[in-house]
Amino acid sequence: MIVEQIVKELSLKVLTGRDHLKREISSVYCGDLLSRVMAKSSKSSLWITIQTHVNIVAVATLLEMACIMIPEDIAVDEKTLAKAEEEHVVILSSPLSAYTLSGRLYSFGIFSE
Repeated sequence: MIVEQIVKELSLKVLTGRDHLKREISSVYCGDLLSRVMAKSSKSSLWITIQTHVNIVAVATLLEMACIMIPEDIAVDEKTLAKAEEEHVVILSSPLSAYTLSGRLYSFGIFSE
């Protein structure tokens, strides 16, 4: 499944990276401890996190993630959004909880590693 399909299926808001929605999603990782995400996630994954500081962009770039999804309509810092645009990182937003998003993604056939 590609990011663009997830955006449509879940009615997500695209905060950054609108030109990169054709990326393939290989898996989902849900977590907020950046060192754990770097150790356990992988290339082309969709990352669900409540973290919104600029370091999430560095992690997503390092791992070549498909996108970052922020649940519960949590506001994302302007510096983070600017850095994400600069690094071509897709950041999505949803009013749904991380738990609900994970379940919906699972139902689409996208699994964690």
